[in-house]
Amino acid sequence: MSRIPVRPFRSREWFAAPERSDMTALYLERFMNYGITPDELRCGKPIVGIAQSGSDITPCNRIHVELASRIRDGIRDAGGIPMEFPVHPIFENCRRPTAALDRNLAFLGLVEILNGYPIDSVVLTTGCDKTTPAGIMAASTVDIPAITLSGGPMLDGWHEGERVGSGTVIWRSRRMLGAGEIDEEEFLRRAADSAPSAGHCNTMGTASTMNAVAEALGLCLPGNAAIPAPYRERGQMAYETGRRAVEIAYEDLRPSRILTRTAFLNAIRIVTAIGGSSNAQPHIVAMARHAGVDISTEDWMAHGYDLPLLVDMQPAGRYLSESFHRAGGVPAVIWELIRAGRFDGEALTVTGRSQAENVAGREARDRDVIRPFESPLRERAGFLVLRGNLFDFAIMKTSVISDGFRERYLCVPGREGVFEGRAIVFDGSDDYHHRINDPALEIDEDCILVIRGAGPIGWPGSAEVVNMQPPDHLLRRGIQNLPTIGDGRQSGTSDSPSILNASPESAVGSGLSWLRTGDIIRIDLNKGRCDALVDEAEIAHRRAEPRPPVPANATPWEEIYREKVGQLADGAVIEAALKYRRTSEKTPRHNH
Repeated sequence: MSRIPVRPFRSREWFAAPERSDMTALYLERFMNYGITPDELRCGKPIVGIAQSGSDITPCNRIHVELASRIRDGIRDAGGIPMEFPVHPIFENCRRPTAALDRNLAFLGLVEILNGYPIDSVVLTTGCDKTTPAGIMAASTVDIPAITLSGGPMLDGWHEGERVGSGTVIWRSRRMLGAGEIDEEEFLRRAADSAPSAGHCNTMGTASTMNAVAEALGLCLPGNAAIPAPYRERGQMAYETGRRAVEIAYEDLRPSRILTRTAFLNAIRIVTAIGGSSNAQPHIVAMARHAGVDISTEDWMAHGYDLPLLVDMQPAGRYLSESFHRAGGVPAVIWELIRAGRFDGEALTVTGRSQAENVAGREARDRDVIRPFESPLRERAGFLVLRGNLFDFAIMKTSVISDGFRERYLCVPGREGVFEGRAIVFDGSDDYHHRINDPALEIDEDCILVIRGAGPIGWPGSAEVVNMQPPDHLLRRGIQNLPTIGDGRQSGTSDSPSILNASPESAVGSGLSWLRTGDIIRIDLNKGRCDALVDEAEIAHRRAEPRPPVPANATPWEEIYREKVGQLADGAVIEAALKYRRTSEKTPRHNH
């Protein structure tokens, strides 16, 4: 029996438009040169795009090069026509000056593909940090039926009987190297052992976080986020995702029906419960804004801060991705939050069912890894929002505050949650690396390390440099972390309780631009304040001075990016792009 879609497929405007047979011939003609037939394209089946993010220069997503065949199988078996196409690569570890430049660039390119080609629905292949928000931002803008498929994390890393998590082992080993506990060869061995297979980071870094966010938003099949890349279930998930991509085309189940304010508040909640990356904040805001949903700075406190940490996974805990998957993954965490009344189970998902229906009976199988809501690893584990005379908005990831850090800075009798320190200011990461061990700075445990020039405009792109380690002489004394502040980001795999994503950034004149080494900073976590104790007259004098210099643009895109991008508090989006929504409702005009 022939099936009738809820809305006529867009691809018919290319391949079955009787009023312009000349254009239909033109569109069909070149597809013939690789063997596809006119009947396939004109039979009325949906054209399902596979947005291929895998390549040799994106190793975290390279598994999708193989998974694409299973996606194709699913699409074909469900009665669709698959068409795979490349998207702009994004690789967090290797892209200079920062992969943050590429999220918006990949978004722009994908919008043009989804809007301008005969695609009726799309599988967004995700994995490495920014591939997930870039794909969702684009699908939301064009508003065609879309479903995400993660490539999955690597297998657990092991080094001499110890779990070593990708990324997290870098930051921890870097401190050990500075303390003289290991040499450079051991550093490299530990890093290599943390990456034993195909897949993205096996820690709860930004990659795992953002794929969990996609599941919390309802844009992928249940359980998709945490299946390790080499597992057979990953290929099975790819097949089922391909099948579902055909169904959502017929159902016209578009992102605009799924990406509601309720869905984004659920995403904020899941980030706290899993101990997710601080990079989730700008990415969730960016996706929400492109979906036309308002997520305010207050929402992070109102809906995420008071929730507990349930997942015992590095960097906030002990375990890695394989254990998380076997314990039940994201569905088990959602099940736990719904049971506690802290997650809206009525939210619609890409399955066509609600979140509650998707996770029914998915209680955790390992309570060491996924804790019950009543006995979490940590209470009140969300992002703490701060403001003050240095910035209007910043966050602190509280789930990675160690016992030692808490005891040193947050437990002074009569001043619990409040501490002061002498600022040590660095202009970018080169300055930090050159001077962190300079004895003239007299850095001790009462200092606060500050880095500026690391935001969207200053870097450009916003860099993961705020998780600065103490100087070597403090590391040798066992002091693993100093308080750190910055207008950039930090790796989601970092265990540093930094104050970061500060907005506005120093490059546009925030308080960080006039801060000087030696100034005293007071941080009051109880009031959510971060202030430099500098009198107003001195601040006014400093504001009249030139701002700290930023590097010149190195490419055309860097110049365009700096001209158009907003701040991290607002998602660091291309502000001019926000007015374009549901572009698929009007088919582009013919090209001849």
